[in-house]
Amino acid sequence: MRNLHAIVIGATGATGKELVVRLLEDSDFSSVSIFVRKKPTISHKKLKTYKIDFSKIGNFSELIKGDVLFSCLGTTLKTAGSKLKQYKVDYTYQYEFAKYASENGVSLYSLVSSTGANSRSFFFYPKIKGQLEDSVKKLPFKTIHIFQPPILIRQAELIRRGEKFAIKIFSSLNNLGILKSHKPIPVSTLANRMVDEIKNFQQIKFKTISPRDFKS
Repeated sequence: MRNLHAIVIGATGATGKELVVRLLEDSDFSSVSIFVRKKPTISHKKLKTYKIDFSKIGNFSELIKGDVLFSCLGTTLKTAGSKLKQYKVDYTYQYEFAKYASENGVSLYSLVSSTGANSRSFFFYPKIKGQLEDSVKKLPFKTIHIFQPPILIRQAELIRRGEKFAIKIFSSLNNLGILKSHKPIPVSTLANRMVDEIKNFQQIKFKTISPRDFKS
């Protein structure tokens, strides 16, 4: 697939940053549009940046046009400040953006979800991730890729204390041959896989890439 126009939300986050760089370097993508709350410092002849208010996505719906939507948006409860605010970022904003994209003819959708995503989960985070997966699957995209990666190793300046601890624990277990399918991976590995799945496009309605699919 060539001359693709990519759309990215969550472009300033750990995975989104790596994804945008990969897309800009890839000759199969002729243009990249990112929708952000704060403009990043990155610039490129293929890059178009839209600074928007995600609580008013409808005001920008006509701009959400292209071939593939990459959704890397997400936050934590601590950063959001409340479950309601986290729900808006992790469900409402992503679903509404995807809905407008599908209505505007975007045919491919790539979503960063979470391991254990389940709309029936007792726990808040996997529950909203599962609800988002269930909702976007009802939208008229030709193909939907859902990524449920293992623990992600973020850039040094973005990594959180809890993530450092989890990575250390899982790495120790992996060295003992335990939970090898959940071996932590760099965000660059996830970003590269997202692009590769689009470039190796197959006419499959839904494809879920789970932690074991990243196993080296």
